[in-house]
Amino acid sequence: MRRFQITGMSCAACSARVEKAVRAVPGVQRCEVNLLTNSMQLEGSVESAEIVRAVRQAGYGAAEMSDAPAASPAPADDPANAKAEARAIRARLIASLVLLAALMYLSMFGVMWGAPLPRYLYLNPTVIGLIELLLAAAIMVINQKFFIVGVRGLLHGAPNMDTLVALGSAASFGYSTYLLLRMCETSIADEPHLLKMMLHGMYFESAAMILTLITLGKLLESRAKGKTTDALRALMSLAPQTATVIRDGEERTVPIAQITRGELFVVRPGDRIPVDGVVLEGSAAVDESALSGESIPVDKQPGDTVSAATVNQSGYLRCRAERVGEDTTISQIIRMVSDAAATKAPIAKLADRVSGVFVPVVLGISLLTLLGWLLLSDQGVGFAVGRAISVLVISCPCALGLATPVAIMVGNGVGAKHGILFKNAAALEHTGRVSIVALDKTGTITKGEPSVTDVCPAPAYRAQDFLALAAALEQHSEHPLGKAVVRKAMADGVPLRAVSDFQAHPGAVRATLQEKNGTVRALIGGKQAMVEETIGAPLPAAVLQEADALAEQGKTPLYFAADGEYLGMIAVADIIKPDSAQAIREWKRMGLRTVMLTGDNPKTAQAVGQAAGVDEIIAGVLPQEKEAVIRSLQTQGRVAMIGDGINDAPALTRADAGIAIGAGTDVAIEAADVVLMNSSLLDAVNAIRLSRATLRNIRQNLFWAFFYNGIGIPLAAGVLIHSLGWEMSPMLGAAAMSLSSFCVVSNALRLKRFRAIRAEALQENMISEKEEKTMSEALTIRVEGMMCPHCSGRVKTLLEALEGVASAQVSHEAGTAIVTLADGDADAVRAACEKEIVAAGYRVVG
Repeated sequence: MRRFQITGMSCAACSARVEKAVRAVPGVQRCEVNLLTNSMQLEGSVESAEIVRAVRQAGYGAAEMSDAPAASPAPADDPANAKAEARAIRARLIASLVLLAALMYLSMFGVMWGAPLPRYLYLNPTVIGLIELLLAAAIMVINQKFFIVGVRGLLHGAPNMDTLVALGSAASFGYSTYLLLRMCETSIADEPHLLKMMLHGMYFESAAMILTLITLGKLLESRAKGKTTDALRALMSLAPQTATVIRDGEERTVPIAQITRGELFVVRPGDRIPVDGVVLEGSAAVDESALSGESIPVDKQPGDTVSAATVNQSGYLRCRAERVGEDTTISQIIRMVSDAAATKAPIAKLADRVSGVFVPVVLGISLLTLLGWLLLSDQGVGFAVGRAISVLVISCPCALGLATPVAIMVGNGVGAKHGILFKNAAALEHTGRVSIVALDKTGTITKGEPSVTDVCPAPAYRAQDFLALAAALEQHSEHPLGKAVVRKAMADGVPLRAVSDFQAHPGAVRATLQEKNGTVRALIGGKQAMVEETIGAPLPAAVLQEADALAEQGKTPLYFAADGEYLGMIAVADIIKPDSAQAIREWKRMGLRTVMLTGDNPKTAQAVGQAAGVDEIIAGVLPQEKEAVIRSLQTQGRVAMIGDGINDAPALTRADAGIAIGAGTDVAIEAADVVLMNSSLLDAVNAIRLSRATLRNIRQNLFWAFFYNGIGIPLAAGVLIHSLGWEMSPMLGAAAMSLSSFCVVSNALRLKRFRAIRAEALQENMISEKEEKTMSEALTIRVEGMMCPHCSGRVKTLLEALEGVASAQVSHEAGTAIVTLADGDADAVRAACEKEIVAAGYRVVG
């Protein structure tokens, strides 16, 4: 994909002309011209010189953009260029307004309304007409750009908006000059009334007002268009210009372009991280909101990755550069947003087709209007000329050309701000049209990392003691389930005891543990059959029943034994992300159907799917089968596929909108149309919401553009004069045209008000007013050591058996036992409860 900067374009007719000229060049496969960014994207095996030649022959300028680092603004987006252009337009406008004020005072206030004028002007209308000619001519010289560009387009057979403006102003000026010449032949003494009538029929003020109002519209449009690229410019400004590297054992500050891969660099508090790298030494809290949109800082330790443009809020980091220049995450984001803004959405095709013939059609309508009023009416030449001029100046191809790109630009910028990256405009459109959302399970709905959910010790063991034995056995295991057990122990502060003779077998691990008293214990953990074989007896029926209940919930039970004695069971599962269920609820509110695809067994898939709330579950599918499922779903509607793994790539490619979770693999991200910087399904919800909002905005813009021209052109032509008495002067037409594009751009800027949905606050104990009143008469005891529902049930049974206790609500997740009192002394009941909890092997901590 190559990019060219295009100069000289003023409206959608220009961009359509450039596209037509370039597509005619042999070897060009695809060409898209963006009026908003004055850029062109091109695919094909053709020399750049041929492209530039074709554009110049069409009457415009072209230059290939260098493949510079994405952090460097493209010329079309350079803030300095935009400000210089705005200053030039403002200077032209101020000069035009000063001269126009004098012209309007003379022609409107002085001649028509009797405002004070020098006596000799009252006595000589011809002199007034001459002064009006000079003032109008000066304004036309100041705004000569309209005439230069407009005539050039006409000579190249590609009339544009400037052509319409130039013709309208020139026609007004030419007709007025003709009247002035007639006045010079008329005697002041003999025909004073004829002189005044001809003076009133002049359009010098219209010729000047048209140019001034269009210039005002261009200034407003320029300022509004500048705001559409604010997000992209903000991204570009994030990249630091210098970095502190370590060379020859010393810290040196060098330009960012001089950092090489593998080089060491340091980041102090308050500094922006210069390139993507890996932390070697130190720890810090890093603000990654520039990339992810999340305001909460992320703690970084040795081994963690850091990204360019993020901010070190605290701590000193010593890092190794891994990706520099164009390869950094921020550079890829900038390039992706910029490329997406430069492409066209399918919805723009109708506007493009209309824009290609818009100006010639308007010229034809203007000519027909002139001839019609001359031949079919007795209103006179001046009236017919006025109607024809009004048609020219009210027509606005710019509104059609800007309707789609401004919304795409703003939508992409808002998405980037929230960590949602659309690869092109088509992806932005397709995402909003989906009716079915297909989701991978592992790593998408779930965390993709096994975690311990339940610790169920045998009656003879306390939960902490059992966990210590299980973690000691699993500490050398490479299996993900074993690592989950070790992580649980470390999180609970359980020390890891040394073991020897560790052996890993299919379905089990074994090791020897040396106790302090000299006892040696033979540990085993794993599948039911392996543990039963070791202890030489089947596991208790109650244990197996509890294991079946856990399996129904999508959890995997691990059994542990020592010296032929059953120790307990630990359940491990890939738990659902906290916001997955909320995301699926949001999709349902939006009227979308959700389908979960997974290669897991049906029982596990059913448990996860039900917990997440999806509408349909398809389990046991291979990667190639996922792609086939997507094809099947596409017969029922447009499908968005969300995934994170290599096995999701075929399905992501097949889907109408492929959405890759940001923490996923490079293959998945490459295959997707939309990339989420965070691993949250809520961002997928926001992507669809933003896409829908952008589509809605585009439709509003297109409706306004077509409605404005569809109503404005007939009104300017005088169609409603006889029926309703509505007449539009050229000046009013120019004012309407100057504001039409500004309205389209301003409407697109409303997308900046988009608010992303964030995760709801999770409350473990939702209490109604009635329950809250009951709780005021209850005791709350904080308990440590409860690991599973078995523990909670055991404590609940013991407490409810005590005298003075009406009921007990026990939660191993919250670590609480809430005891509702029946009668008796509260302190005595509390003491009895605490005694029973401790006797059961748990700890009371408050």
